[in-house]
Amino acid sequence: MSINAPFGRLLTAMITPFKANGEIDWAGVETLAHHLVSTGHDGIVLNGTTGEAPTTSDDEKDQIVSLVKKLVGDKVKIVAGAGNNETSHSVEQARRAAKAGADGLLVVTPYYNKPPQAGIAAHFRAMADATDLPVMMYDIPGRTGVEIESDTIVALAEHPKIVALKDAKGNPAATSWVIKRSGIPVYSGDDILNLALLSVGAVGFVSVCGHTVGKDLRAMLDAWFAGDSTKALAIHQKLLPVFTGTFRTQGAILTKAALNAMGLPGGFTRLPLVDATEAQIAQLREDLRQGGVTLT
Repeated sequence: MSINAPFGRLLTAMITPFKANGEIDWAGVETLAHHLVSTGHDGIVLNGTTGEAPTTSDDEKDQIVSLVKKLVGDKVKIVAGAGNNETSHSVEQARRAAKAGADGLLVVTPYYNKPPQAGIAAHFRAMADATDLPVMMYDIPGRTGVEIESDTIVALAEHPKIVALKDAKGNPAATSWVIKRSGIPVYSGDDILNLALLSVGAVGFVSVCGHTVGKDLRAMLDAWFAGDSTKALAIHQKLLPVFTGTFRTQGAILTKAALNAMGLPGGFTRLPLVDATEAQIAQLREDLRQGGVTLT
C-alpha cells in the first residue's frame, strides 16, 4: 500500500518561546522557525500542546501563525492547532487560523468532558466543514481522556477534508488496522514509536524531538523510504536517549531547556508549566549528549 503524505514527512510541533515576564519572544519565534526549516522540515505545527496553546490567547495564536507563515512562505506547510473541548470555539479558532495563513489544521479530540464517539465524530466533522483547509485529526487519549476509536477514524477518513491522523495512542496494533481499513495517512505523534509506526504504514512524524534532532529524523525517514531499514534502525537506536530524555517530565518544559542548552531561544514556560530544575537540566544535557546533540 502506497499512501500519500499530505503535509510532507517531517513536521515538528514548535514551542512558543516566552520571555521571563511571560510575553512572547517574537524574535525567538523567528529564529526557531528558521531553525526548523534549516534542519529538513516539511512542515511546522503551531499552537499545539508543545506550543503551550492552552496558555496563549486567540490573538496570540493568530499572530504566531501569521508571523511564521510570512517567514517561511511556501518552503514548508504551516499546520495550526485549532481545537479544544468546546466545538463552537474550536470552529472559531479554525476560521481564524485559516485567515492568518495556515495551510492546514491539527484538531485534537475534545478533552476532559469525555464525549461519546458520536460527539467526537460530530466535532471533527464540524471542524472539517468550518474552512477549506485540510484537517489532521489528533488522537492522544493519554491527554484527552478518550480515544478516537478505530471505527470512528475509519468513518471520519471518508470526509474529503479530513486527510491525516496524528497518532499518539501508543497502540500500533490498532493503528495497523486503521491504516489497512481506511488508508488514512498516519503521522507518528510519539517520537519513541516513530520507527515502529513507519513499519506498519505511517507516512511521517509530527515530532517534538525535531527541535533538537531534526536532521537525524530526516535521515531516518529518508533511509526508511529508500528501503534501508538497517540505517533507519541505527538512527532510531542512536536517538533513544533523546526520545527518553525529552519526556522525563512534560515535553515542552524539557524541549525549552534543550533549546536553551543548544544556544537557541527556548525561553521560559507559562504557568501551569514550570521551568526545568537544575537537576532536570543536568540529566537532560547528559541524555542529549548520549544522543549526539551538540550543546553550548
